[in-house]
Amino acid sequence: MSSARRLVLTAMAAAVALGVAACGGGGGEQQQAAPPARTLTVSAAASLTDVYNQLGTQFEQANPGTTVRFNFGGSDTLAQQVVQGVPADVLATASTRTMQTAQQANRIQGQPVTYAANQLQIAVQPGNPKQIANLQSLVGPQVTESICAPAVPCGAATEAAERAAGVTLDPVSEEQDVRSVLQRVITRNVDAGLVYVTDVKSTNGQVQGIDFPQATAQGAAQNYLIGAVAGSPNADLAQQWIAFVTGPQGDAALTQAGFQLK
Repeated sequence: MSSARRLVLTAMAAAVALGVAACGGGGGEQQQAAPPARTLTVSAAASLTDVYNQLGTQFEQANPGTTVRFNFGGSDTLAQQVVQGVPADVLATASTRTMQTAQQANRIQGQPVTYAANQLQIAVQPGNPKQIANLQSLVGPQVTESICAPAVPCGAATEAAERAAGVTLDPVSEEQDVRSVLQRVITRNVDAGLVYVTDVKSTNGQVQGIDFPQATAQGAAQNYLIGAVAGSPNADLAQQWIAFVTGPQGDAALTQAGFQLK
């Protein structure tokens, strides 16, 4: 092949390559742009940890580009944080009273939704070695127990159950959220703890739950509420999350976790 012909073929090949590259670039420009990255911040009661983490993964999959960030803790603390302006898009509490704290400060947009309920159980070691049968079994030095602080919904529920049973407990600790009570039982720091049915279920057998009649007394059973935080920069996303939690997928996850639907 002559050098002249070789130069011509090389030039033609380069032109074709440039044409293919140009076509490829044009096709890329026609592809749908990726959705903008957004973060939804949800402040939620500690007893919602497992079910909300599950729902958060599902929500992210259904909304590409969205990250759900959780702030779990005692409902009273979370409500106070919202009142003080700590950034959050959604508030989910384990009692009506704690949600009202944020509402009265005009920090909740519209009316919150009551969507689930929970009740107490006595969490004990597997096999119930102390033979705990009811609240009366917790009275006295032979059993050590942990409960939630009165300001926390599970603490208020415990106080209501105590009144209904006519007993006064003498716990070794009062925790700021229900998961801290549960952890003390799991680690065998106490013989028993008053937690929610859903908390016991979440341990997959690490603790055993004991039912007692006063768990359904007035003030002992707790409702769960969810609302969008006023002034949130992600108001539309907050409403989407609320609709998701209170919709079919949320109902299924909550039921599986042991919550009662409202």
